[in-house]
Amino acid sequence: MWLSAEEALARLRVKQQTLYANVSRGRVRAKPDPNDPRRHLYRAEDVDRLARRTTGRPPRAQVAREAMRWGDPILPSAVSTIAQGRLVYRGVDAVELSRRATLEDVARFLWRWDAGTMVDRGRKAGGGGGLEGVFAALAERAMADPPSYGRSPSALRVDAAKVFGAVGAAICGVGDGPAHERLASRWGRPEAADALRQALVLLADHELNASTFAARVAVSTGASLSAGALAGLAALSGPLHGTAATAVQTLAARAADVGASTALRERLDQGERVPAFGHPLYPEGDVRAVSLLGAIELPTVYRALADRGRDLLGEEPNVDFALAAMAAAFGLPGTAPVAIFALARTVGWLAHMLEQAESGHLIRPRAQYVGDPPKRAGDTEIPQNRAVPASGGLA
Repeated sequence: MWLSAEEALARLRVKQQTLYANVSRGRVRAKPDPNDPRRHLYRAEDVDRLARRTTGRPPRAQVAREAMRWGDPILPSAVSTIAQGRLVYRGVDAVELSRRATLEDVARFLWRWDAGTMVDRGRKAGGGGGLEGVFAALAERAMADPPSYGRSPSALRVDAAKVFGAVGAAICGVGDGPAHERLASRWGRPEAADALRQALVLLADHELNASTFAARVAVSTGASLSAGALAGLAALSGPLHGTAATAVQTLAARAADVGASTALRERLDQGERVPAFGHPLYPEGDVRAVSLLGAIELPTVYRALADRGRDLLGEEPNVDFALAAMAAAFGLPGTAPVAIFALARTVGWLAHMLEQAESGHLIRPRAQYVGDPPKRAGDTEIPQNRAVPASGGLA
């Protein structure tokens, strides 16, 4: 069932901009009205689900489901949190920290490690600073590194430094000096060094995001830190997480051709999620984006997108927008945003994995079964209406 905009707004009791924002975030599906292409219809199921969030106390099963979707905390951690619109690393405001700290400083702080030599330099550089080299470097280590289970905290921190060193070598190349300087040198943009430093600090951790959760789950089984980082990287590589800035770059390229308003309206007219704006954990605006955008000269097309996005969606630019804008401002490679993200977030993954390993707990949630009801004993038959591979194999 599909609703008109008026019907959807009446059920949600919100402004039109809020409805657009929920479409942009993928919370409400929309499609052009076949009777009037200038108007849109909205999926009633999605609208009603949003409306229910604000009325009554949901059942426990629903609470558990929603906790996995930007909901309440599901496991204890002392590494970081987002509270009252602020990102906090172990009690310290991350934006304040980004004004002076390096990524290596943040690693020492989050890992609670006072060692003089923080990182292993790594053995080789990756191919072009993209994710391919990072995947290869972590996979090589994951095949050889010892498991995290039963290791001492000091030994695990040495492992963490080696994993971070391998990722740094794959992205920045082999060398001395802090990561932001090595990145700026590799990309031939020394003037970008301080902005890169700030971005790396702001992206070092972000509570229990998808990639961090994947890393923690892996290490909760006793897997090595490198294997956990590989799991985190796999999750980060998705378009709804670490590579989201690529969609922003595509949107900016379209805006350069047809104008910001047209580019944004094209996405809305097609019922597609608009990247670059809003974040569920920052209702007043992503503080990481505010900080990063304040540190660069915003390119014209990104300035226009930011202005028109605020008007159409009622949302502020998020950190994916800021990373894409920063790359454009300094003429960095197209892969720069995801490379920055991966390098920075490795520090957070390792902090969470150290915490998880020291807890000794296996992360093993239960599934809410919604399939066919169980058959009675003796009634089980091989289903005849299921697709079976031609080979008949079970592999």
